[in-house]
Amino acid sequence: MSSTRAGITYRSGGSGGDLLLLLHGLGATGAVWDRLLPLVERSWAGSWAVPDLRGHGRSLAEPPYGYAAHAADVASLAAEAGAARVTVLGHSFGGVVGAVLAGGWYGVEVARVVAVGVKIEWTPEEEAGARRLASRPPQVFATREEAAERHLRLAGLTGLVDPSSGVAAAGVREVDGGWTPALDPRAFGAVGPPVEEVLRRSVAPLRLAAGSADPMVGLPAMRRVDPDAVVIEGAGHNAHWEAPDAVWSLLSPSAP
Repeated sequence: MSSTRAGITYRSGGSGGDLLLLLHGLGATGAVWDRLLPLVERSWAGSWAVPDLRGHGRSLAEPPYGYAAHAADVASLAAEAGAARVTVLGHSFGGVVGAVLAGGWYGVEVARVVAVGVKIEWTPEEEAGARRLASRPPQVFATREEAAERHLRLAGLTGLVDPSSGVAAAGVREVDGGWTPALDPRAFGAVGPPVEEVLRRSVAPLRLAAGSADPMVGLPAMRRVDPDAVVIEGAGHNAHWEAPDAVWSLLSPSAP
């Protein structure tokens, strides 16, 4: 594991100036890419990095937590890695961060962004729910297992990831009095800016995709932004975990 000067922790590998950034969703950690990483290591011709976004996992847990702050963090990672060009594969919240990075404001050349499972439409009630989560203190549990189960719920991975796995363990930490998800609840305060508008500001090519059973986003919403948006059959919200081969194929030179 490495850390940027700003305190963003990440795993990395490969070599060369073409950097692939894998950006996780809100409430998760970089460990959610573990099923896809073997494909990256086997097929990606350049370097790659998998950060824990600010407020998540082992990274710095200090505001601000807006999309722009996260984009600045990963831009700094790219600069410190000496990347000449960046490709982003982002899930959900991480896909929005990738689109912001590709807006041309951070001094980073972004070749393309593939964003999977981005929730485009938010109701006022959903935004209010996110603000309530952001205002709550971190929950402390008596056991590591309970904290891991809470982490998986927050990350939308319940039923997909074993609470005793390394992926779940990456999302918890020990604190005075017990264990807690490795997440600053204030990170949920990033919800609010119109996602569709944010996505449209990407000046790099943007491909949207989602699982056919993803309850958070449908094809009509995606195609308002990306007319060639893709549905991944048989997958839900966490398509990168459920169907890593299909998600990885979106980065193929021959992908639509």
